[in-house]
Amino acid sequence: MADRTESSIDIAAAPGSVLDVIADFEAYPQWAAEMKRATILSEDGDGWADEVEFQLDAGVIKDTYTLRYDWDVDEDGTGVVSWHLVQASMLKALDGSYALVAAGGGTRVTYKLLVDVKVPMLGMLKRKAEKAIVDTALKELKKRVEG
Repeated sequence: MADRTESSIDIAAAPGSVLDVIADFEAYPQWAAEMKRATILSEDGDGWADEVEFQLDAGVIKDTYTLRYDWDVDEDGTGVVSWHLVQASMLKALDGSYALVAAGGGTRVTYKLLVDVKVPMLGMLKRKAEKAIVDTALKELKKRVEG
């Protein structure tokens, strides 16, 4: 499955402020509705999380899974934060990225996500779940950063 869901949102804050919220995994359950728990398992030498375990309840997709992160960001917070699935029970793929670009005094965030599950599920339902995850995550990220 090569198709990804992609969406963008403009946030009235500097890229560094947006990146700070993205990197604060343990606070995700406070603002990301589907996220029930997030635990940093390991960090790189710069203090960025390498692996994070999440407990997700996003309607048709419920799982506890681990993601490995790659931080290709500049000091000002612009760049790309990407991740790929390391292990999960129900998920076969959960690969995505946040791209942060300075735009008009704020930040344009583009979120790309690919979800696949181990159990048979109609492609339409997978895309619907991806779209719900992406749209909700962007709106909640904007609210968290701007609030």
